[in-house]
Amino acid sequence: MKKIKISLILNIIITVLVTLGTIFMFLGIKFMPSKSLLEVSNIEMFKFFTVDSNLFVGIISLILSIYEIKLLTNRIDKIPKLIYILKLSSTSTVTLTFLVTSLFLAPQYGIYEMFNNSNLLFHLIVPIISIISFVFYEKYDSKYKYALYSIIPMFLYGIYYVSVILMHKNDFTKYDFYGFLQGNLNNIFVSFPVIILVGYLTIVLLIYLNRKCAK
Repeated sequence: MKKIKISLILNIIITVLVTLGTIFMFLGIKFMPSKSLLEVSNIEMFKFFTVDSNLFVGIISLILSIYEIKLLTNRIDKIPKLIYILKLSSTSTVTLTFLVTSLFLAPQYGIYEMFNNSNLLFHLIVPIISIISFVFYEKYDSKYKYALYSIIPMFLYGIYYVSVILMHKNDFTKYDFYGFLQGNLNNIFVSFPVIILVGYLTIVLLIYLNRKCAK
């Protein structure tokens, strides 16, 4: 029960941080100096995988915390497997966000620019807390077959990203939000499979680490 209590605290923290980050970005509220890159206000912000992935993990963390409260108060015997599968999926999406930002975007645009204002929450703090919560404190079923289900959100966003770019071939650089194509439209046939592969390996790694910690 101790792990459940810690998981509950972490999931509540995730929910609160995602809520604050979403509100700040939507309203254009800045709490740090300098302009953040890859950050826009209003509805336009939902075009970014960063925002969508954080909202995903925030919603699932809220749902999981409700079930954890019910479990701790003896109103249910166990948390449904589906909830943990969704937590794996949502955690993997923010982990991918963290990896892409740290290894691809930050070296190009600068660490401060990528981890500033709402993106400090979305690119760094929420992903790290989500990883810690899932790996160390949540009882995942540990079956690798669920990795295929968990990659669906990444795949769907990838389809959206590719579709938008292909619909604007003549001016595609404006719609290559993350600069994956590096000015070459043909790179889309390489970058998309690579991102999906990295996402899948991220899911498998999370399952492996969760499994090891459970032992």
